[in-house]
Amino acid sequence: MDWLQFWELLSYLVTVFGLPFAIAVFIYEQRRERDNDDEEAYQLLANAYTDFLKVVLAHSDLRLRSSERCTDLTPEQVERRRVIYDMLISLFERAYLLAYEEDMTPTEARRWNSWEDYMREWCRRADFAAQLPELLRGEDEEFAAYIRRLESEERAKLAR
Repeated sequence: MDWLQFWELLSYLVTVFGLPFAIAVFIYEQRRERDNDDEEAYQLLANAYTDFLKVVLAHSDLRLRSSERCTDLTPEQVERRRVIYDMLISLFERAYLLAYEEDMTPTEARRWNSWEDYMREWCRRADFAAQLPELLRGEDEEFAAYIRRLESEERAKLAR
């Protein structure tokens, strides 16, 4: 076997084995990078929700975590509550747009379920649910339909 045949054989081996291997490694790395991006987005959203809860805590006079309607708030408190609810709807919409899909992997579904739990928790609060139609004006239609469905389901559970 001379050098030319040896190099030709090596090129065939690279074509048959090396190229498919390189493609497989590329696809694997792309998936890993996408998973890392998804995890980073999830962490940023989770941090934003934690920051939101700090705002709720700072405004404890509004009784935002109460499941009962608060009817004795001053006009200034009602306005602050509205702004905080706007912040929450904005955060929920951002989570919906970034994390929700019809067909999710188990990891994506696990991440999304935590957001759905937060949404359901807030939809069970009478003050939030009462303001939901107004809060959803101008928001993404699919998101608005989704959270309206959650609120309806939670209202039905509470009625039982």
